[in-house]
Amino acid sequence: MPRKKKARREIALAEYVSRRRELSAFMDEGSIAIVPGANPKIRNGDVQYPFRQDSDFRYLTGFDEPNAVFVLIPGREHGEALLFCRERDNEHERWHGHITGPERAMQLFGIDDAFPVSDIDDILPGLIEGRSKLYYAMGVDRDFDNQVIDWVKKISQSDHLGAESPGEFVQLDHYLHELRLFKSAAEIALMKLAADATVKGHCRIMQKTQPGMMEYELEAELIHEFSINGARYCAYPAIVGGGANACVLHYVSNNEVLADGDLVLVDAGGEYEGYACDLTRTFPVNGRFSESQARVYEVVLRAQEAAIAAVRPGNTWNDPHEAAIRELSKGLVTLGVLSGNLSDLIGEEAYLPYCMTKTGHWLGLDVHDVGDYQVNGQWRVFEEGMVTTIEPGVYFNENMMEVPSEYRGIGVRIEDDVLVTKSGNEVLTDQVPRTVDEIETLMGATSD
Repeated sequence: MPRKKKARREIALAEYVSRRRELSAFMDEGSIAIVPGANPKIRNGDVQYPFRQDSDFRYLTGFDEPNAVFVLIPGREHGEALLFCRERDNEHERWHGHITGPERAMQLFGIDDAFPVSDIDDILPGLIEGRSKLYYAMGVDRDFDNQVIDWVKKISQSDHLGAESPGEFVQLDHYLHELRLFKSAAEIALMKLAADATVKGHCRIMQKTQPGMMEYELEAELIHEFSINGARYCAYPAIVGGGANACVLHYVSNNEVLADGDLVLVDAGGEYEGYACDLTRTFPVNGRFSESQARVYEVVLRAQEAAIAAVRPGNTWNDPHEAAIRELSKGLVTLGVLSGNLSDLIGEEAYLPYCMTKTGHWLGLDVHDVGDYQVNGQWRVFEEGMVTTIEPGVYFNENMMEVPSEYRGIGVRIEDDVLVTKSGNEVLTDQVPRTVDEIETLMGATSD
C-alpha cells in the first residue's frame, strides 16, 4: 500500500508580516533596514552545496530562494516591506527549477513592493538616501558589507542637491535576534516536528547497532529516519563517535568500526522547515553497559536531570549549568577522579579537564541559535517561549593518567531540547530512552 503523503507544516504568512511589524517598531523614524539572503556556495568544480537560506532573512520573509535582499522602511508611503529577487527565466528554470519572481513574491509572501535583484544598484541607493539610520548586520558578509558601503558612498558623492547618506549605522542583529529568541506557537510546532523525526532516528539506531558496524552506518540510519519523517536535512554534521572518539567533542569523521564493549556517542538532529533539533545519546555498542560505563553514565544523567529541573521562568540561563556542574563535580569525587571539599573543587573549576563546555545553548532556526546569554552583565532570565539545550558531558581521554584506568577512553554526553513554559519546562526530545535500564531494554528489542 502506498505511503500516505504528509502535509508539511509551515509558518503562516500573517506571522511573517507580524514579525516585520515588530522589527519596524524597534527602529527609529526615518530609518531603513537591509537584510541579505544567502547565495549559492560552490562545493567543488561546478557542483554547489545544497542551498540553505540565511536564518535572519528566512525569519522575516519565508522566502527560500538565493540571491535576494529584503529591505524594511518604516513609514514608507508605498509600503514598508520590499524584496529584491531573481526574475523569471524560462531557460534557467528548465535546468534548475522554479523561480518565484518579483510579482508573485509580492502575492505569496506579503511583500509591499518587489524588484529584480539585477536592478538593486540603481534602486537601493535612492531608498537609502535621506534616511537617518541604516540598520544592517555589519561584519557577517564581507562582500555585501562592501556593497552597502558603496551604495552609501554613491549617495555621499552624488551631485544631487541635498543628497544625504545615513548618519549612523546600527547593528540590526541586536534587535532582530531578540525577536528570534522567543518562539511562537507555530515555531514550537515546527520544532516539535524536528524533534519527532530526530527521536525516531535515535531510537532506530539504538535498535540496529551491533559490534562490527561502521560509525557511518549509524549516520546513514539516522539520515534515513530523519528524511522519511519530514526532516530532509540534518541541522548540523552528525557526530557518531565510538569508544575514545566520544572524547573528541566535534568528532565528525564517523569512519571507524564500532567495537564490542565500547560506548558510542551520537550527537545528531534533524531540521524541519529550517528549525533545528539537537539531541545526543550515549549507549553501549553491544546493548549492555559495563559496570564502569554505567557509573560514568549515571553521573552525567544525574547532572542532566538537575539541569533540566532548573529550566523554568525566573531562573537564569546559567542556573542549569551551575546545577549540572555541582552534580558532575560530586560524581567526579565518587569516581575517584577528584578529591577534596566539593565547594572548593567547584570554585577552583577542578572539573574543567573533564567537563569543558557550558551545559547548553539557545536553539531555533540555528542549532546554536541567536539571543543574548547576558543582559547588562547579568545572566539572562528564562521566559516562556525560549528553547535551550541541556547537554552535560564527561570526557576521560585515554591519556589522562590521573583518571582510574577503568574510565579512560569513556566519553558520555546526554542532550535534550527544553522549552521554557509558563510554569516550568517541556522536554521536546523526551521520547528517547535516557536511563541505563531504558536504553538496554530498547536495545534488546527487535527492529523491523
